[in-house]
Amino acid sequence: MSQFEMAEFLGSISDVVRPGPARPVVVHAAELETLPADQVHNPTTLSIAGKLPTATFEIFRQTIPPRLSSDMQRHHHETVHFVISGRGHSEVEDETADWAAGDFVYTPPWTWHRHYNDSAEEPVEFLTIENSRLLNLLGVGRRQSAGLCTVAEARRTFHD
Repeated sequence: MSQFEMAEFLGSISDVVRPGPARPVVVHAAELETLPADQVHNPTTLSIAGKLPTATFEIFRQTIPPRLSSDMQRHHHETVHFVISGRGHSEVEDETADWAAGDFVYTPPWTWHRHYNDSAEEPVEFLTIENSRLLNLLGVGRRQSAGLCTVAEARRTFHD
């Protein structure tokens, strides 16, 4: 068996998506693109690092204002939130879990979930990574929002 060589491995990766002026290697914080509020459907702010040359995953910076939350939603893609700052909790189906800065929050596919900022003063900042681009490329991406409601209300609304 031959020994693994990183340079050889990196050289074998397809160059279908090459970095360039339209798809840079670095997107600076000031260059993040904030999604319009009517596309977010909740009180959070989502800023996308959309110019990165990723083909299979999406990266966002998400902010939840004090005492507010995201909407109750589910989607076919997986999501990981890295908590940059703040503290709160998440409902994922029938489980509730607390989190704080430095923690990772995983949302499995097609599960009702909602993320809450438990602070009265400070916003929550997430780095959100999801494999939505891959599923959309395959034509199987789907997302549903039930608004600012409970898991039970979402299930009733969507007849689960």
